[in-house]
Amino acid sequence: MGSQDAHTDGTGRRALLGAAMLGAGGAVLGLSGTSRAATAGSAGHGKGGLQSLPVPTVIGHRGASGYRPEHTFGSYQLALDLGADIVEAGDLVPTKDGHLVCRHEPEIGGTTDVADHKEFADRRTTKVLDGVSVTGWFTEDFTLAELKTLRAIERIPANRPHNTLYNGRWEIPTFEEVLKWQDEQTRRRGKQVWIYPETKHPTYFRKLGLGLEERVAKILHKHRKDRRDSPVILQSFEPTSIQRLNKLVDNPLVVLLSVANSRPFDFVETGDPRTVADLITPKGLREIAGYAQGIGPTLDLVVTKKADGSLDKETTLVADAHKVGLILHPYTLRNENPFLPAEYRRGTDPDAYGDAFGAFQRYFATGIDGVFTDNPDTGVLARQDFVNR
Repeated sequence: MGSQDAHTDGTGRRALLGAAMLGAGGAVLGLSGTSRAATAGSAGHGKGGLQSLPVPTVIGHRGASGYRPEHTFGSYQLALDLGADIVEAGDLVPTKDGHLVCRHEPEIGGTTDVADHKEFADRRTTKVLDGVSVTGWFTEDFTLAELKTLRAIERIPANRPHNTLYNGRWEIPTFEEVLKWQDEQTRRRGKQVWIYPETKHPTYFRKLGLGLEERVAKILHKHRKDRRDSPVILQSFEPTSIQRLNKLVDNPLVVLLSVANSRPFDFVETGDPRTVADLITPKGLREIAGYAQGIGPTLDLVVTKKADGSLDKETTLVADAHKVGLILHPYTLRNENPFLPAEYRRGTDPDAYGDAFGAFQRYFATGIDGVFTDNPDTGVLARQDFVNR
């Protein structure tokens, strides 16, 4: 998924994380905060599918990527341990031999140790990905067996040097491995574990003969997770990918929405002149509601920003989407200063935490149904504060 982008020193960070983990532990054990959250909105226990999720829902963005290298089982596992209701596992891209693996992008130079593997030096190349020239190593040029020799590393070490401690610890997971992990965790924890995979650059891969939607549908059908009440929500920035999935599976579907003046790449390819601004009009939302159950807008579409990066005006998107029956899961809340609205930043250290709790409260107050966050523990505590206030 794309990204939207405290006054604490190292000791302060550990203290905040420790307190948040205690709060998340309470959520995992089903203590009062989460119990109230589950009935705070339209969702609640005793209902199936999406209706079984707490509101606002805390979604672990690429796992608990604020604390572990993203899209690894270490990150996914920690997200559950910290109380996430759903784990975004994962961003799906194909291998040369047609397997689906979990990486933020098909280019893996920044998320794996591939640059250290001399045997793959000649795989480095430049490609045009959704109209942008990108140089590096791409999953579609590797077999699954070759990718399994690589290990994951932290994607943004400048902001998260503490995550580099875990570089090299985990391999790249496949989608099938994620589904098996989901079943194992559901059994171990005694509660249903939800995942939220995304089809990445589907137009690009379809032109390469590596269509994503059919592969996703085939694997979900094999694991009997292609039903309306299956604990797997599918998402994509390309509306036509969601439309294609709507014909292949019965899972809950979500259209991701970038900045207002952008165009989904499938629209660019087909000559559709509409922008995201057109999709979030009442007419556009009614159209989306015809084939999807939700939208995943960037947070700036929910509350706009001023030129200085501080929050400005709340839009009508939440009300408009709810009016046509769509849920909203915006992205992405992070604890570090550079990723927070200006008024919630503390100090100038890019590795320091700002007032993330304040930011969560502001966005929860808009009526969103959930939020993607790199820091699920912070999200769980913020939700407790919100529903108990």
